[in-house]
Amino acid sequence: MAWKKLLCNLRELQLMGTLSGGQSFRWTHNKENNEWIGVFSKTVWKLREYDGDLQYQVIGSLHNQSKKSNKNKNTDYSKLLEDYFRLDVNLGQYYKEWSEKDELFEKACQQFYGIRMLQQEPVENLFSFICSQNNHISRISTMVEKLCTHYGEKICEYEGDTYYAFPEVEKLSVLGVETELRNLGFGYRAKFIQKSAAQIVEWGGEEWFLSLQDMKYKDAKVELMKLHGIGPKVADCICLMSLNHLEALPVDTHVYQIAAQNYLPHLRGKKNVTEKMYTEIGDHFRMLYGDMAGWAHTVLFCADLKKFQQRDTDTCTRDNDSNGKPTKKRKKVS
Repeated sequence: MAWKKLLCNLRELQLMGTLSGGQSFRWTHNKENNEWIGVFSKTVWKLREYDGDLQYQVIGSLHNQSKKSNKNKNTDYSKLLEDYFRLDVNLGQYYKEWSEKDELFEKACQQFYGIRMLQQEPVENLFSFICSQNNHISRISTMVEKLCTHYGEKICEYEGDTYYAFPEVEKLSVLGVETELRNLGFGYRAKFIQKSAAQIVEWGGEEWFLSLQDMKYKDAKVELMKLHGIGPKVADCICLMSLNHLEALPVDTHVYQIAAQNYLPHLRGKKNVTEKMYTEIGDHFRMLYGDMAGWAHTVLFCADLKKFQQRDTDTCTRDNDSNGKPTKKRKKVS
């Protein structure tokens, strides 16, 4: 299968930091050939950085296969990839502006260049982050794949593995889903998933998410927090990663530590991130970085994680409950 090129300065896109930084949980890195395989937009992709270019292969896709699709219109996979990585954003210019405002960012961006904020599909983004509550990244990935295997549509088989699209929200809204997910090891998250899915369906499904994109950030966050089991941190993740509210700033253990140690020393030594502290930290970074503060803070988040030095995937997670309070870690990170 031939590789296709996507014009992109690789200083503008770092696959390792972007795909392993806790945004999406459906990418796997093959260290031997430095290739990535993953699923988004009902398509299985292979990506690699090669000879100064971003190259990709489409392994399988559900596009143009449904009865509703236009058979005469071919899917523009390059455009899907460009949108996913938000390649229309001149990240180098923003890095320059953020570095001028913040010495810590200037230092961090030397290694963590090209960290893109993925433009994810809201349904997958929301339910993946419900799975992330009180969890570590390898188990989150396992849960997300279980959702896809049991409720998603099969895309293709490749090298002994079967790949599925993320399920439609209607599939997760059925009453029996909670019991099934508990049997699959989702614990209390099973209830959150089924009940939130039912609410979304009742409120209009995909159209409801589109309405949130048109709202102001804080209004969209309030609406998301009406969903069962969604607190401020998860709501901010959804606003930032799939609703185009780039000023949204999820505050978890790592972000609290960054803020307390480097910007807000009066917050040091606190046992829990209170609602007041959560707001103060978010507002501080928004004042510092502007209307793309969520993107800028993601670079600091990646730089703070030990996994990029130790390559230990289980240490990379926004390890908080739905209310943004630090939880006991399964692994101690030195």
